[in-house]
Amino acid sequence: MTGLCADERAPGMTAPMRRSRDVPVLVAAARDGDPRAVARLVSLVEDGDPCLPELAAALAPHTGSAQLIGLTGSPGVGKSTLTNELVRAYRAQGLRVGVLAVDPSSPFTGGAILGDRVRMQDHATDPGVYIRSMSSRGHLGGLAGSTPQAVRVLEGAGCDVVLIETVGVGQAEVEVASLADTTLVLLAPGMGDAIQAVKAGILEVADVFVLNKADRDGIDAAARDIQGMIALGSRAPGQWRPLVVRTVAARAEGVEDVIAGIAKHRAFLQEHGQLTARRERRARVEVEEIALASLRVRIEAVRQGTALPELAAEVAAGRLDPYAAAATLLASLNP
Repeated sequence: MTGLCADERAPGMTAPMRRSRDVPVLVAAARDGDPRAVARLVSLVEDGDPCLPELAAALAPHTGSAQLIGLTGSPGVGKSTLTNELVRAYRAQGLRVGVLAVDPSSPFTGGAILGDRVRMQDHATDPGVYIRSMSSRGHLGGLAGSTPQAVRVLEGAGCDVVLIETVGVGQAEVEVASLADTTLVLLAPGMGDAIQAVKAGILEVADVFVLNKADRDGIDAAARDIQGMIALGSRAPGQWRPLVVRTVAARAEGVEDVIAGIAKHRAFLQEHGQLTARRERRARVEVEEIALASLRVRIEAVRQGTALPELAAEVAAGRLDPYAAAATLLASLNP
């Protein structure tokens, strides 16, 4: 039947097959605001379900219009609290909001404490808000490997704004910048001196710096350090200069300034034709990742056969060089 697909399992596997999924029906229900349908679609994405190509095709006509906002920063800086307040502000504008909150998974148990389900209870019963916590499942960069496709699900479900909150990150986890239209980097007093601010690679991805917990001692010094770092940066003519905004998210103070900063950045991108360019770059990365994942699956199939061991034996014996062997292996992957 068209639209139905089931799990594919290798011969000999005894685990029961899950029930079939009618992708068009699920997408239609998600478009109508059914949270269970949205949850089901995100779960298919997280599980790498065989239905993904069909799902992506069904969602494609409904994607590309949502505003994607990334939030990143060190653990405990207030990302979840600010996300909660941004949801409230955008809902006051009558916008439909989706939240993808990525939490780290344990390298020992594989589990994750999905803290945003605790911090965002204010919106739990709002039909105009969909909140999904995702485990990183060991993926580096601050996001989960399935986050880009989960964003497409929320876009396809009719969300006007999608907030993407990363795990608590350090100096190198900047993947969210390639996914979001606008990236907020949250900082707080006590983050370190000016040298620390300059060397922290995560600060280079910010479109808007949010100095949270601005009621604490040291906020003025932190602001000076960030402004100094921005001044040291080289920018071509017409390039965006990051904004610095102060907030006390726990008291909802300064949230309107964050909203205004996001709107100003979006207007700048549209005026200079950079919004489309950002989304095209994001699409290139997404297509490349899907192609590489497919290639890895096919290479794994070769590993289980005889071609790779035979090539490895030839290389080890000196009868074939590794580049020629790799070329032969790639040629064998052609359909």
